[in-house]
Amino acid sequence: MTEQTAPPVLVIMGVSGCGKTTIAQLLSQQFGWEYAEGDAMHPQVNVDKMASGHPLTDEDRWPWLQVVAGWIRGKVEAGEPGIVTCSALKRSYRDVLRGENVVFVYLKGSRELIARRLAERHGHFMPPALLDSQFATLEEPGPDERAVTVEITGEPPQTLVAVLEALDGTVSRCGGAAS
Repeated sequence: MTEQTAPPVLVIMGVSGCGKTTIAQLLSQQFGWEYAEGDAMHPQVNVDKMASGHPLTDEDRWPWLQVVAGWIRGKVEAGEPGIVTCSALKRSYRDVLRGENVVFVYLKGSRELIARRLAERHGHFMPPALLDSQFATLEEPGPDERAVTVEITGEPPQTLVAVLEALDGTVSRCGGAAS
């Protein structure tokens, strides 16, 4: 990553079950930055649709992405760092969220690993049956996007270390705690 002077907003992205919430919470604790759960920004109609086993369409996602983008803009305009989770599966979705201070952290894992994680997860509205639709929709970040890709082969502490290494100190230079 290249050095930046303004505080970044990290968008923790990837398919359902890749560990976005866990990693975002760990990063928030590490740096003392505000964290927002993108899933909590979904309108109820989207939650109900996913909970009933139906994947979201682009039309379903646009209003939600605008809410997430508004949260990001608020942080950037205030000159504050932040962390938000958002699947951001397509480039067009990331285009809505993208900004000068936005860094995408793509948590990449095999379908088998993520399916196993989803099978063990309880209390989330996203059923494991929708995993295939998530992978079908996924467009990994390109080399021209301000993004880091981290393989999620280990446990959350190992993934956190990999994220910090992938960010290559960008966060600590921008006001994050260097620990």
